[in-house]
Amino acid sequence: MHFYSLLKIRAEALLAAGSHVIILGDLNTAHRPIDHWDAVNLECFEEDPGRKWMDGLLSSLGCQTGSHVGPFIDSYRCFQPKQEGAFTCWSAVSGARHLNYGSRLDYVLGDRTLVIDTFQDSFLLPEVMGSDHCPVGAVLSVSSVPAKECPPLCTRFLPEFAGTQLKIRRFLVRLKDPVFRDSALKLNNKTQVQMHQNKARVRSTRPRPSQAGSSRGQKNLTSYFQPSSSHPQASPNLELPSVGALVTPKTSEKEVMAKVVEGQASASEAKDEKEIRTSFWKSVLGGPLSMPLCRGHREPCVRRTVKKPGPNLGRHFYICARPQGPPTDPSSRCNFFLWSRPS
Repeated sequence: MHFYSLLKIRAEALLAAGSHVIILGDLNTAHRPIDHWDAVNLECFEEDPGRKWMDGLLSSLGCQTGSHVGPFIDSYRCFQPKQEGAFTCWSAVSGARHLNYGSRLDYVLGDRTLVIDTFQDSFLLPEVMGSDHCPVGAVLSVSSVPAKECPPLCTRFLPEFAGTQLKIRRFLVRLKDPVFRDSALKLNNKTQVQMHQNKARVRSTRPRPSQAGSSRGQKNLTSYFQPSSSHPQASPNLELPSVGALVTPKTSEKEVMAKVVEGQASASEAKDEKEIRTSFWKSVLGGPLSMPLCRGHREPCVRRTVKKPGPNLGRHFYICARPQGPPTDPSSRCNFFLWSRPS
């Protein structure tokens, strides 16, 4: 509201000085019920301070001469006074733009004389993507007059910007002064000496051919696949001992069976332990649980997090995944809500 007050004071001062004024951009207020998707369900819509401020700033709708309140005209409503669904802002989180479930917050306002005499059209561009807002514009029948000098309200004359930007030639120094010339020459000579020293150091660190080894040239790839004499080859006549040889005459048949049973039991225990570990890690790394289905469309929901300060801050919940839209539209989001169980 403080910004609104300053904006109105500034605009009226420019009008009093004889200038024409256009206020263009996001004012963050839907002026009339026709400019909001759900104005009927909003309490005290007309009593909003921002809308009362716009009532005092704007004239009555239409370009006809007659009684009016404010010195400015909403150019879009001047040309499209009854156009419904003309919105410029939608919630990006809920996907409301898909069903045009938004509000008109962006305006091209002009002083009354300027709009009546020179405005030919005012339009919205909802098909232009890239933001939660869409561009707005207007067509004026005016001719451009070149100015002899920058306007007094140019940004370069503002105290916070005046004299802070330097030109690039301010950083260059001429070499007329012998002191600067001598220092520049010394710096150049010192740089050249350092470059020669660096080159000499690099050359000295390179290995000479005699130091690199007696063999010159690159080895053939097949030399790495030839059998080496340092590794003894296995004898083809080597025989493996038979299974019967592993059992000595002193080992009884009962002992052998006991060992076999014991080995099978230990293998079974190891297998059970492996299955337990596998099931545990599958439960940990199995990914998120399946999404619940909304009751309105029987479709998987999306999970959201409470960001509003309060006792539920940080809690997760599930809602319908469809874009937000009018309650009467069956293709819009249903009112399904479910708290997520703590893990």
